Order: sequence, then structure tokens, then C-alpha cells
Amino acid sequence: MEEILIIPSPLVMGRVWQSSFPSALHPTQEMQNGEYSMLSPLLPPTTGSYLMVNSSQHAPGQKAHLLFQALSENDTHCLQFSYFMYSRDGHSPGTLSAYVRVTGGPVGSAVWNASGSHGRQWHQAELAVSLFWPNEYQVLFEAVVSSERRGYLGLDDILLLNYPCSKAPHFSRLGDVEVNAGQNATFQCVAAGKAAEAERFLMQRQSGDVVPAASVKHISHRRFLATFQLDEVSKEEQDLYRCVTQSSRGAGVSNFAELIVKEPPTPIAPPQLLRAGSTYLIIQLNTNSIIGDGPIVRKEIEYRMTSGPWSEVHAVNMQTYKLWHLDPDTEYEISVLLTRPGEGGTGKPGPPLISRTKCAEPMRAPKGLAFSEIQSRQLTLQWEPLGYNLTRCHTYTLSLCYRYFVGTGHNQTFQECVKMERNANRYTIKNLLPYKNIHVKLILSNPEGRKEGKEVIFQTDEDVPGGIASESLTFTPLEDMIFLKWEEPVEPNGLITQYEISYQSIESSDPAVNVPGPRRTVSKLRNETYHVFSNLHPGTTYLFSVRARTGKGFGQTALTEITTNISAPTFDYGDMPSPLSESESTITVLLRPAQGRGAPISTYQVIVEEERPKKLKRELGGQECFPVPLTFDDAMSRGSVHYFGAELPASSLTEAKPFTVGDNQTYSGYWNPPLEPKKAYLIYFQAMSNLKGVSSRGTPKRPLEVSQHSEEMGLILGICAGGLIVLIILLGAIIVGQSCLLRASSPFLPFASCRKPVNMTKATINYRHEKTHMMSAIDRSFTDQSTLQEDERLGLSFMDTHNYSNRVTPEISVVNESSSLLGGSPRRQCGRKGSPYHTGQLHPAVRVADLLQHINQMKTAEGYGFKQEYEVRAPYDRHRVKLHPLLGDPNSDYINANYIDVLLVLPDHHWWPFLHPAGPKQEMVYDFWRMVWQEHCSSIVMITKLVEVGRVKCSKYWPDDSEMYGDIKITLVKSETLAEYAVRTFALERRGYSARHEVRQFHFTSWPEHGVPYHATGLLAFIRRVKASTPPDAGPIVIHCSAGTGRTGCYIVLDVMLDMAECEGVVDIYNCVKTLCSRRINMIQTEEQYIFIHDAILEACLCGETSIPASEFKPTYKEMVRIEPQSNSSQLREEFQTLNSVTPHLDVEECSIALLPRNRERNRSMDVLPPDRCLPFLISVDGDSNNYINAALTDSYTKSAAFIVTLHPLQNTTTDFWRLVYDYGCTSIVMLNQLNQSNSPCLQYWPEPGLQQYGPMEVEYVSGAADEDIVSRLFRVQNITRLQEGHLMVRHFQYLRWSAYRDTPDSKKSFLHLLAQVERWQKESGDGRTVVHCLNGGGRSGTFCASTMILEMIKCHNMADVFYAAKTLRNYKPNMVETLVSIRHHQCPCIPPANTFSIPNPEEHYGHPHAEHVSVSMPMPCHGLGWTRR
Repeated sequence: MEEILIIPSPLVMGRVWQSSFPSALHPTQEMQNGEYSMLSPLLPPTTGSYLMVNSSQHAPGQKAHLLFQALSENDTHCLQFSYFMYSRDGHSPGTLSAYVRVTGGPVGSAVWNASGSHGRQWHQAELAVSLFWPNEYQVLFEAVVSSERRGYLGLDDILLLNYPCSKAPHFSRLGDVEVNAGQNATFQCVAAGKAAEAERFLMQRQSGDVVPAASVKHISHRRFLATFQLDEVSKEEQDLYRCVTQSSRGAGVSNFAELIVKEPPTPIAPPQLLRAGSTYLIIQLNTNSIIGDGPIVRKEIEYRMTSGPWSEVHAVNMQTYKLWHLDPDTEYEISVLLTRPGEGGTGKPGPPLISRTKCAEPMRAPKGLAFSEIQSRQLTLQWEPLGYNLTRCHTYTLSLCYRYFVGTGHNQTFQECVKMERNANRYTIKNLLPYKNIHVKLILSNPEGRKEGKEVIFQTDEDVPGGIASESLTFTPLEDMIFLKWEEPVEPNGLITQYEISYQSIESSDPAVNVPGPRRTVSKLRNETYHVFSNLHPGTTYLFSVRARTGKGFGQTALTEITTNISAPTFDYGDMPSPLSESESTITVLLRPAQGRGAPISTYQVIVEEERPKKLKRELGGQECFPVPLTFDDAMSRGSVHYFGAELPASSLTEAKPFTVGDNQTYSGYWNPPLEPKKAYLIYFQAMSNLKGVSSRGTPKRPLEVSQHSEEMGLILGICAGGLIVLIILLGAIIVGQSCLLRASSPFLPFASCRKPVNMTKATINYRHEKTHMMSAIDRSFTDQSTLQEDERLGLSFMDTHNYSNRVTPEISVVNESSSLLGGSPRRQCGRKGSPYHTGQLHPAVRVADLLQHINQMKTAEGYGFKQEYEVRAPYDRHRVKLHPLLGDPNSDYINANYIDVLLVLPDHHWWPFLHPAGPKQEMVYDFWRMVWQEHCSSIVMITKLVEVGRVKCSKYWPDDSEMYGDIKITLVKSETLAEYAVRTFALERRGYSARHEVRQFHFTSWPEHGVPYHATGLLAFIRRVKASTPPDAGPIVIHCSAGTGRTGCYIVLDVMLDMAECEGVVDIYNCVKTLCSRRINMIQTEEQYIFIHDAILEACLCGETSIPASEFKPTYKEMVRIEPQSNSSQLREEFQTLNSVTPHLDVEECSIALLPRNRERNRSMDVLPPDRCLPFLISVDGDSNNYINAALTDSYTKSAAFIVTLHPLQNTTTDFWRLVYDYGCTSIVMLNQLNQSNSPCLQYWPEPGLQQYGPMEVEYVSGAADEDIVSRLFRVQNITRLQEGHLMVRHFQYLRWSAYRDTPDSKKSFLHLLAQVERWQKESGDGRTVVHCLNGGGRSGTFCASTMILEMIKCHNMADVFYAAKTLRNYKPNMVETLVSIRHHQCPCIPPANTFSIPNPEEHYGHPHAEHVSVSMPMPCHGLGWTRR
């Protein structure tokens, strides 16, 4: 061994003794620079090694090194040395340091050092180096002179011992640490030995950096653990690290361990888009090239909206991935994340793929289409703002389409679609026609589809009407009358309420008539488009003006001039005149002048007619005037029997003058020849008037017969004198004169024959008959005023029309006619007058037999007419209920309630009126009970819930036990709760009164606020219950909802109309509603309620009363299944056909959720889908968070939503099935199909035995039992994600006796056994819901539910109503109770409730060979309310 001493300049001296150090020297940089000198050994090699430095002789910072050869000893050896550091004045002579270099690496940082003055003695220290094969190390001691340059630095006794150090700890092997960039790296160094209090623990990096220990933990008295942490390391910090402990006693050094820093991987390229849809994107990851370190243990997709702050990460195990549930028409940024092992191994997202989904079909059309402002010629509409969730596309078009009928008919339609601006939710349609029904709908479209909203009908406001067309004015003038007719204006612009006709005389030929005359006005009702004007002057021209009026005022005026006809002249022959003289060929008579009517007399004419043998006498009316003048010669040549003997000018007969017939003279060209003796003559005297070419003559109708003998002549003189009969007796003959009338409507038409009526206008009118007809047709004028106020007239018109009067005739008349809609059943007798039913012309009553056709016509026309017919009027004070004032408070008589007394008179001749207040507020509860007490009310009908949509609608005005309201004590006696309503019985007692009053409250809970029930089945049963429970001598029925209007009005109308339909065979909905609205404001609020009234009454008339008392069920059932020979049908079959006709049919929109693409695979058949309104949405979460299941909530008779009807679970819906059971607290499952059905095998969805997990649901088989009919299993179900909620005990009933090919169970007895078992378990388990399923959730499930309902009816009310049960279930799902055989099966459990009863098998009525009778024990009914079948 060679010892070497390395010191600066020859000022240092040393000695060497035997040592185990290897002799090797590697010159340092300082040595090469001449700062160090080499000294030869001065002592024998066995004497050891030392180093001594006199600091005072060297410059500050000069160094001396002592470097040893490489060593490979491990932690079983120890390097021991002594050091000396002293300065006389206490200054530090310098620093001694020890370095350990590993396997030729850099020297690094000192593992041990000492400085300062340590006294005049030597100190011993140890160096514990823990290296392991194949590493080796070298130790280097370094002495550095201090700036004070005083004292000595020395090393001596440097020994390598072959046992562990006692003063310095030895480290165990330090392992490599691998971390991902950005994570914290932790080294844990375990050392053995005794750690000094002043021990320093360091971690040295090979490059020289030093890290202090984070913590030191003593494992035992000889072992301790030092922890070092490097925070958020980066790739640059990858290096070799070792642990070092330092103290004055020495140092411990561990081996170097490597810190390996891996860079998380990142893809180089973005993912690729394979396909895009509206709610999905299919991408390829494209991760073949990466930046960073592998291996890749996980791949993920990170995506976000480019405009949104959130992001979502999905794990991917394939090269392609489909992103689901994306928003349509949305841009997404998609990146790939790669992960290597270790914490923080996920690299940065790779380059993003920016892609956009396609648009999706709009969710629906915009809702909330309503008017903002309505004018006569424009309509301002508004609708809900369009959100992205509705449009499902950023590129969309909203169109507002409207149409209306042009003209009076419906053959011409104007329609237009207007595109709305983006984000517009308001639009004004202009240039409309007044008072038109405008059909408006909104159409939302985008590139993927369109949605049309329901058409909403608005009506523009009225305007003044247009003018009546002049050509529509037709008239017929008479002498003193004018019949005027007109047509409604072509543009009525509203509802015509009145016609006004003004007229005055403007011209007349009669000087006695004042022209112009006074102007007179006549008003006519809107349905009267004609009028007869009487007491006019003949031959007078009148100016007529006709105009129409709406609620906005009068329209333009139509003018026409009409001239009355001139009348026949009249003669004034007071007494019968005698001839003045006579001869053989002449006779002299006295001619008197005639009086003209409407025109002056122009001429007089004498006509002579020879009465030849066997000639028939002229009868009255057989001969009129003689219009064609004939001279004597013309008459002879033509063989005429009469001739004109004279024509006298009017001026020649200003006064009575004698005239001789046969004087052989000529008068105005007419020869008056002598009369022949012994002949009979008829002599006429007629006067003629003429006005503007129109002539009128007067002549006798029945002439005077005169016989001429040899010595004397007879003469008949007839005078035509306007209705005056002149009788002249001459020579034993009678002369009769009567007027002859010639009518002409136009003064400018030429004269026509007076023997026939002349058609001068559009219509031919026989004067006598037509005048009589017109006068009988004249109604009262609009100007006639009634002393009744308007509301009284409305009320009386309805009540009197339908005999709603308290003056009741004791006679009872039975209506014989029975409606086919009522099934031909006789109506009950009603107290009523014998007068026939009649209503107004515009809205007559409708026969029950015609009701279905009537409603269909209303639906296919422009609507039900609710908005245009009913106006809201304020309530009249005299109809309100006035309470008896409290003592000292005269103003305490008010309550917001009104009387309505429009009910039919009952058979016992009592009124049954209503009181309808608003729902009582808390401050008016006492007033409410005061009213009930005061009016002796025994029934209260409540049609609202206490709280609806989070708002208090009515205060709870009744107690749960007993409570005082003022001086009235209310005690709850009994309460009964059914599915759709509750009945509470109260006892009322009042301070100071001995009487105790009982009141029933009927609380209907299935009517929503501002809407109507989806179906009327339950409400109709509720109304019948109220009527059956109200005593005939009770006071008014109190009816209230929240405001005392809409729902209350609907109830009253239904009650009244059902009675009317039964008693009279007609319904008069329009006039009944009109009367109600006159009594209280807003009694019918919406058109929806108006339509519901029609549908409810139609259902009641179609279905009738179908309940059967249990005691009468058996004979009734036998009668119902009896086949009628003539029709080859039965009552039961007809009832089933009625059920089919009233079953609502589901539209596609009603099953929108079941038809969603993501839900299609959850349906067994797309033909059997549940409506949205009945869906039980799943609550518990299972991964994809889909909350749909093909199921429907249905009512029983006594409980709302008692059943959940569903199909047998599919492979992909088993988890959903158990989620449904748990979420809705179902305690029973009834399975009505078999697992091994050949046509459709079903899977077993329960564990048996053991425990199985279905998604978040854990189902455990607890126990089971079986017989030949039923297998019963008990399961424990719990949600493992919500264990704090506890478990649910569910009993599963598998019914075995229903073959796949049968519509009904194989055995009625076994089916009743199933019903009894389920009922028993429900009572034991707390009466939870029951899940009922068959293969498709239809017919079999409906049979079970209906049978359960019927048994409940029997137990509660001692009656059965199979039709009601089936109809109720079909309201929820139309496929429930599918066949007539199922209906017959329902009849079986409904038998009189006795301890035992016999059930006939209905199959025997249809030819089945095996009849079956079953005895089943049933409890007695809870009370005996009997219902009768009508």
C-alpha cells in the first residue's frame, strides 16, 4: 500500500503509518494549477496517514486535498478519522470537508464538514458509506484556509474498519423512484444506528444540489426513516440522488438512486370525424403517434362546447367512439387524452377536432299562442320565446300561418304564411276582415324537419257593417201598404244586432197628403229582414232608407223610392136609389160622381150586358172590371154579351145627374142603343182613375138582374166603388155594387188586364191572401221595451222555456219518446208543465238522440262558438247571498256567493237550487259556515285542492276532529276517501240553538286549476253520488272551487243538463250557460271548459247509468247476457260496443316520450305504448340516467295511482323494472303471464335463490311458497347507492292458471284466490302500490285491475259497476280490457256481498260445455249506500 499526502507549499509536514488505504492519486484541477505540492512519505508505511495545515502561512481559500483509492466496501465497514481545528484567539483556522465520489462520477457536495476552533484536542469522527455492488466510491478530504488565517487544520488516524460505525448511521439500499412529470417525487431513506440530536438529514443530487429532509420518523430506538420530497418534478430534474446525515461525530451516506421522470403521452394528430348526427358524433382516436412516454394504459375523450365553459371526459377502449346526448347544431371541441401508469400519468389533450352536430327536428311547435291586442281589422299575437331547446337548431324558420273564410260561405278561403324575424315572439296581422274567425298556427322548421302547432282560433273585433246592397231590396207595394224585404249586408263586419228603416212621403197626387211628410223610423231585430208598412196613402211615393247596426254602430244606408198603388174610385150611394123614370126602350137612373183614391177620376163608363137564356149568374169574385171598351157594333160582330153604352168625361159628372140608358145617343164615340123589350140586362157603371199611365176602374162584382116585360123593362145597375156595396131595387130586382181593384207597383208600367193579378215586381202576390199572410207574420218591433232587466229576461227565457218555475202544475206528464243514446231506457218522471219544449231560433235545444251529430257538426265547423257568443257580465246584487247581520255589525251580511236556481223541478215538486261562493279564505271561514247554517244546506261540493301548483287555492275550512268557528261547532263524524274524491260528514251545532245539523262535503280532487279533467268518467260518477246523497227536502247545494267560477259553472251545467236529458230528452247547453253567466261573472271561463261540458254530457248520454246493486246483480247479469232473437245480440255486447265507442284513442303526440329513438328498444311492441300523462318516471340513477319505462299509473276505486301496469321486463329493461318497484314503493308484483310461452318466451327477472344486483338495485330472495294456482315469493329490495333509505319488502305473485291462448283465466276460483292473496298482503305491508304485468301490459293486466276495482265497489258501496271500471282503466291505456270475454269475466266477482256467494261462469251463456260455480267468502260492505240502475 502506498500512502500519499497532498498539501499546499512545504509548510505542511506529515507522517504515514500502515493503513489499508490503496495508494492512488488523481491530480485535481487545483493541483495542475500549481496550488498544491506533492510530498513524499516521511514515515514508514505502517505508521498511518495524516494531514496538517498551518493557516497563517497560506492565503485565504487555499485548499489541500487528501484523495483515496476506490473502495467497494458496503455498509459493514466504517471509515474512521480524527481531526484537529484550533486557533489561539478562537478564530476559525478554516474548514475541513469530506467528499464521497461514486464510480468515477462527480465529487458532488460535501458529506461531512467542520469549521471553527474546536480546542487543543483531537476529535474522532466516522464516515458510514452504504454502497452496493457493483458500485465503488472514493473519499476525498479537503482543507480550506479561512480568511482569518490563524490556527491549524489537521487530519489523523484515518482508518477503514471492518465493522459498522457506532457514531454514524448506515443507510439501507435506496431504490429508484419513477414519477410522471409534474408530480411530487418522494425518497424514503431508512438508516440503522443512533441518530444524534444535532443530526442533519440531506438529500444530495449528483450534480450538487441539496434538498433538506421533509420529515424524520423514528421507527425504533436503532432505526429511523427520513423522507425527502421533490415537488412537481420536471424532466430536467431527472438525476441521481442519495441520502446524507451529518453531525460533528461524522456522516452517513447512502447509495445513489435514480429519479426517473416520465413525460405523460400526448397525441400528435387530432381525432378524425367519421360521422355526425343531431345528437351524436362518431370519431376515430388517431393515437398511433404520440409525444411523451409510454406505455398507454388508458385512452379518454375530452369534449366541450366551443362556446361553453364545461368539459366532459369519457373513457374509451376502442379506436372509434360515439359521443351521445349531444346538443343539435352545436360546435364541439374534441381532444384525446392518453394516460401512462402512475399518478399524473394523463398527458395534455391532443390537438382538438372541432366539429358541429347536425340539426335535429324541432322539439315541438311554439306554445302559448295568444292575442295581445284585437282590433276589427288587425290582430296582434304573441307566443312563447323560442329557445334553443325548442328549435334544436340555430338555423330555423318560424312561420305564422293564418286563414279565414271570405264571404258568407266556406268555399273561399284566404290564407297566408309569414316568416317571422329571428327572436321575434310578437306579430301583428293586418288587413283582416272584421268579426272573422282567424285560424292561426305557428310552424317551426329547420333543415331536419318541421313542427306545426295546433290551430288556434281568434276572432277579430266588430266594425260598423257595410251597406245593404240596393239590389237586395225587394218590395211589393199595395194601396195602403208596402212589404219591404232586404238581405243582410254582404260585409256584416260583426253580429248584426238591429236594422233601422226610416221612411217619409216625398210625392203624392192626392192633395190631402202632406209632402214631404214626417220621417218615421222602425227598428227590427237581427233575424228580421222584412217589414210591412201600413197606414200609407195610395198613390204616394215614399223614400225608404235601410241600414244595419253592430256593436260598433250603424253602417251605410241603402235608399230606394217606392210608390203605393192607386185605389179604385169609390161611390157614395148611401141608400138604395130608385129609377127616376122608365119606358119600353129606356130607363133613367141617377149617376153620382165617384171619389178618386190616389189619382183623380178620368172617365165614367156605362156597360150594358144582355143576360141570355141558360147563362150562369156571375158570382162574387167571378167578374172584375171591364178593361177593354167595346162599342155596340163591335160587340155584335164579336158575339159579345156586353157593350159600352156611354163614356162620360169626369168633368161632366161633378154632381149627381140623371142618365138614360137606351136614349139612342152617342157619348164619346159609344152609341147608347135603345133597349129591346122583354129581355134581361145587366147594367154596370164604372169609374176609372189614371196616374202616369196606370189605370184603376171601379165596377160591380155581382150585377143587378132586370127583367123587361112587354109593358116594362128591368135594369141591373152595378156600381164598382172600392168596397162599397150599393143595392138598387128596381122593378123587383137587386142592384149590388162592389169595388174592383187593379194593383200596380210601378207607376210607369202600362195598364194591364184587370181580370188577372199583375206581376209588377219579383213576386206574384194575391192581394187578399197575401195581405192576410203578411199581417200574421209581423212580430213585435225591436222598439218594444220590456219592463224586465236583461238578466231577468235571460233567466226567465231559459227557465220558463224548460218549465223551471215555482208555479208547478201538479200534473205529471211522462215523455214517451226515448233516445237511442240512452239505450231506450225510460226516463224518470219529472214535474213539469204539459207545454212542449221550445227555445230561441238561433240556439234551439238539441234532442239527446241528435247530440252526437250536433257535437260533431260543431267540431267540424268553426268551433263551438263560445268566444263569440258569451260576454262576461258583472253579477247582480239581488242574486247574491245575504247573511243575517251579526249583532252590532250591520255590514256583516256580505259573502261572496250567489244563488243559482236553474235546476229542473224534481218529482216531489221541490226546488233544488245552488249556492256557489268562492273558495273560503281564512278570514271568511266563519261566514261560510254561517251561510251553510242559514240556508239549511246539507251538501257541500268542493272542486279544488287546498294547494295547486304551489299556491293556496282555498283555506281548510273544516276540522280534522272538532273545532269552533265563531259560535258554530263543527265536528267531523265520518270520512271516506276514494280515488277521485272524498266524502266527509260533519255535525253542525250552534250556540243558542238546540238543532243539530248534518252536512256532507263532497271533495272532488281530480280537476286541475284552469283546465278540465282528461276524461269525464269520474266526474259523472261524482255528480251521481252527490245527487243520490242529497235529501229532497234539503236546502241549496253549496258548490265552490277556488274562485267560485269556471269549475263551479261546469259542475252546475252538467248537473242541470243531465236532469234535462233524463226528463225531457233534450239538452240546452247554450241557454243554460247564458243564464249562469247572467247570474255570476265568468261562470264558464274558457272554451276548453265549454267543450268539456259537451263531451261529458255526450258520454253520460251514451253510457247512461251502469251501476248495479249487488243484491240485483245475478238476475241483471243473466238478463244482460241473454241473446235477443231479433238482433242476435245482447245487452252486454251492446254495452261493450258502447265502451269501444267512448274509449279515447291515443294520438302520436300523446305518446311522444315512448316514441323517442332512445326509448324504442325499451318497448316490446310499438302498438302498445303508454301516454305521457300516465308515465311513472324513474327516480334512481343508473348510469345512462334514462328515466323512461313502458308503464302507466292507474287508479283503483279507492286509491289514486294504486296500480302500475307494465309489460314483462325485457333483457334491457330488467334493471328499470326493479328501479320502478323501488322508486314507487311497490309492495306487490302480480305476474299474469308464463315464462315459457311458446309464442314469446320471457326471461326470469328475479333471483331464486340468492341475491343478485340489477344496476343500483340489489334484490335478495327471502322466501317462497307455491300451490297449484300461485307461486308466491318474498324479496328484499334496496338501492346500494342509497343504503340509508333502508330496504323494501316486495311479494311476487306468479299466477299459473292463465293459458297463453285464452282471453280469461282458466279458473275463476283461482283468480279470486289471487285477488284475495294480493289484498291480504297489501294490508299487511302497508298498502303500497301494486305492479301488474303481463306480456304486453294490456288485456290481462286490465282484467286484474278491473276485478280489484269491482270488489272494492262491493265492499264499500254494495254495488258493482263493471262498465265504470273498464272505462276508467281505458282512460289510462286503451288496450286495457280488450275483449268482450274479458268484460264477461269482470261480471263474475260482482255478486251480492254475503258471507258466501255463488259465481256463475259466463261461458255457459256462450255455448261452452263446462259450467263452473265457485263459493268464495267475502266480508260485509262497509256501509249500505244503494245505487239503482236506470
